[in-house]
Amino acid sequence: MKKLFLVILFYLFSQVSLANERDTRLNQLFNELKANKSKVAFIIEQEIWALWSTHPTDEKLTARLEEGSQFVRDQNYIKAKDIFTEVINLDQSWAEAWNKRATVLYMLGEFEKSQNDIDQVLALEQRHFGALAGQGLVNIQLKNYEKAIRSYEQAQEIYPAMRSPKIMIKQIEELMKQQTI
Repeated sequence: MKKLFLVILFYLFSQVSLANERDTRLNQLFNELKANKSKVAFIIEQEIWALWSTHPTDEKLTARLEEGSQFVRDQNYIKAKDIFTEVINLDQSWAEAWNKRATVLYMLGEFEKSQNDIDQVLALEQRHFGALAGQGLVNIQLKNYEKAIRSYEQAQEIYPAMRSPKIMIKQIEELMKQQTI
């Protein structure tokens, strides 16, 4: 019994250690992202996405997320949504599963539901520049232009070399001007 207890205890500590290492690496990457320009920032961005897309402790969930992502690439959004929902049900604390489903919901035109999932992403990972940019797109569709601009500004604060916020903020401001004329 004591041996079983020690095995379980070792397993729990190793999982916590892996999560701590992942968090430490993400913190380092976000610091680097803020300090670097275009080409270097893009490489850092890719490393962040790789960490986000890898479940911290469960390879099967990582594989399911990738399977859902393949359905997105194949434009089978319903099947992708089902898989992402399954992954969320298995681990509600994985921000990237929520983010993937938010993207699919946006593609399906379910903007309010997409925003709800984005809220979950940002509650779990407030630095998720992809979710913030997605929130900008959602709020353009919902005609919440000021919130869309704020979302892009937050994304740009986290990731200064990210190009889409600059472009989208200008487009939203033009859209707002046209609607007041």
